[in-house]
Amino acid sequence: MIRRLVLAAAFAIASPAAAQSWKIEPIPAPAENGAIPLDTGAVDGATAPESWFAQNGVRTVRNVQHATLTPVLPDPAKATGAAVIVAPGGGFLMLSMDNEGWSVARWLADRGIAAFVLKYRLTPTPADIPGFQRQLAALLAGAGKTGALLNPEITERPIADARAALALVRARSTLWHVDPRRVGLLGFSAGAITAVGLTLQATPESQPAFVAPIYGAMDSVVVPPGAPPMFAVLASNDPLFGNRGFGLIEAWQKARRPVEFHLYQKGGHGFGMGAPGTTSGAWKDAFVHWLDMDGFLKGKP
Repeated sequence: MIRRLVLAAAFAIASPAAAQSWKIEPIPAPAENGAIPLDTGAVDGATAPESWFAQNGVRTVRNVQHATLTPVLPDPAKATGAAVIVAPGGGFLMLSMDNEGWSVARWLADRGIAAFVLKYRLTPTPADIPGFQRQLAALLAGAGKTGALLNPEITERPIADARAALALVRARSTLWHVDPRRVGLLGFSAGAITAVGLTLQATPESQPAFVAPIYGAMDSVVVPPGAPPMFAVLASNDPLFGNRGFGLIEAWQKARRPVEFHLYQKGGHGFGMGAPGTTSGAWKDAFVHWLDMDGFLKGKP
């Protein structure tokens, strides 16, 4: 199951031709104030340093060798006690930190929900940008034939990082004014695969309170007993997952676990906070209403 999801996630990035034509502008690493090392280890065999670039103005990072977690906390007067770990996407080769990380975390914090942006470890890429583009294009063109994406280490590292992030938030719940019983995962694309992957592998102690895959893979899964409530989002015209059925949702239903699913007519893949001119941005308010309906926003820390 996880292997199929990894293979699919890589194709969410771009076509091979598009990958080679991207205009990528190297940028200095931004200040990541408050970022906490997760101490989950380094990426074996990685040689290129972590580097940042802008693609259409969106700050993106690749070659992440050490995972971090950055708290974005609400005003204590508005804190609900709920917490969300936000996992950006990028095909496990990069992380869209603006579009699917910091902006989402700030939006949640403004509504009284403590947010924590997870910068998880990635598959190594060449240090130079042309080499990165060539690797990405080759990967997209040949992944289905070579099986390069079927290495379980591609998901093992991000899932381990998500597990460590969840444990850290719960361990420091008093410091951050959150209820350890109300900490969940929200992920985009590859981050959604990470969130669902952790949920499927979790022990009772490491199970998130809820899981929210945003335009993640919809493949059917074996749902473990006591799986948490799920909030899922997809655009009907998603070029990757829009026409592959809704096995993930059906599996949660058959297991009689709570699930809410929003399918938007337009939005494509990677719309983050919402694609202009579409209704896809409505997912954010729906997510908060869903958290409230299921009791995750009730009470104080």
